Amino acid sequence: MFPPEICYLFFGRMNYHAASIQCTASQKVMPKASELKKGQVVEIGGEPWSVKQVESKSPSSRGASTLYKVRFTHARTRQKRDESFKGEDFLKDADCQRVAVQYSYRDGDTFNFMNLDDYSQYSLDESALEEQVEYLVDGLEGIYALLLDGEIAAIELPQTVDIPVVETDPAIKGASATGRTKPATLSTGLVIQVPEYLDAEEVARVSTKDGKFVSRA
Repeated sequence: MFPPEICYLFFGRMNYHAASIQCTASQKVMPKASELKKGQVVEIGGEPWSVKQVESKSPSSRGASTLYKVRFTHARTRQKRDESFKGEDFLKDADCQRVAVQYSYRDGDTFNFMNLDDYSQYSLDESALEEQVEYLVDGLEGIYALLLDGEIAAIELPQTVDIPVVETDPAIKGASATGRTKPATLSTGLVIQVPEYLDAEEVARVSTKDGKFVSRA
């Protein structure tokens, strides 16, 4: 069985969503702490915990391991817990279904997603999504919903998201040769540092892992 990303290459976009169901039905993988992504659901003490924040701390002495401080939220009760791991520590993926979805719309504090295979709807409160809300643009695909007993517990965002810039200082001509940056407010409310050559109404490609500017979209 292959991961969804490989399936995309073989089956193409038209059959990607159906193929992803088969691909994700393979045996559980054991992710390393260094590989954890926001939204991923792992099993700790027999319970499902969703990754909300990952911070790495470089070792102070030669030969020591990088430490990863991870904040989790319980997928059902929303209780929070913090754990620290070495980069090579293995965790166990929770027993959940992973399906491709599209972000549809917001209704108050509720965010709605559509299953791209059977068009069923899922909803998550803003409190469950936390900072992931700042990467949700209308019609966004590349998202995976993690289902526990048929109910959505969390989402995994794509590695990058393209978000329009709504406010920033005017672009400076010739600034592409420098590494200087300036703050920019994006359409989702996210504020990031962008190169001085970027102007309002352009689209920024942003990493969902650390919220940093990647490139013009």
